[in-house]
Formats: sequence, C-alpha cells, structure tokens
Amino acid sequence: MATIQEKQQALIQEFELFDEWMDKYNYIIEMGKSLPTLPEDKKNDDLLVPGCQSKVWLHVEKRDNKIVLSADADAIIAKGIVAMLIEVFSDQPAKEVAGAQMKFIEDIGLKDHLSPTRANGLISMVKQIKYYALAFSA
Repeated sequence: MATIQEKQQALIQEFELFDEWMDKYNYIIEMGKSLPTLPEDKKNDDLLVPGCQSKVWLHVEKRDNKIVLSADADAIIAKGIVAMLIEVFSDQPAKEVAGAQMKFIEDIGLKDHLSPTRANGLISMVKQIKYYALAFSA
C-alpha cells in the first residue's frame, strides 16, 4: 500500500500533466464525480465540516488502526477537493495522518487558485481530518 507521501507525489505528478488551470479544475471536478455519494443517513449536521461555504459531509472511522474517510459535498469543486484528501489520507495509519504535511496542496498550486472561501473550506476539511486522526491515534 502506498504511503501518504507516495500518494501526495502521485497527485502532484497527475496535476503536472495539465498546463492550464481550467484543465486542473476539470480534473478536480472529475475526481469529485468519481467519489461515491454518501448515504443520506450520513448527511447529517454532525458530519458537516464547519467553515465550508458549501455543505461538505465528512465521515471518519477507524479500522485496524487506520483512518477510513468517506465524504460528500453539495458543490462539485468542494467534492473534488475532498476527493483528493480522501485519496491521500484514507486507509492510512491515524498517527501518520495526524502528523502529515500537506505538501501536495501547495505543490499543485491549489492554494493559490482557490477563492478565499474555498481556501477556507479546504483548511477546514484538513483540520477536521487531522482532528479525527489525532483522536484515533491517542
């Protein structure tokens, strides 16, 4: 199984295939479309990520000392962003997720190309994932 660092590097390489940011946005949208929808019973207020402009539901559980993520969003870009985070962090040891650097976000240029509200949402998603990872690694 690939490590968090290897998964981040793979995403960076995928984004390097695109020269234009519109193509990168389209790729993020495609990632969001490929994310399985969360069952309606998991789309409750307890799972909403605070600080996101759109509704993003994040379900986190622990299996065999690993963090398993599933999510959904009512906006396609937000869904694509959370899909990237799931790609990198799901099915990884909780302790490693808690201490992971988010190198890929800057390396692909995502932080510089999001609106301030989307950037805040991204930060909120990361904080929520790390919060659960810390709790599960304790």
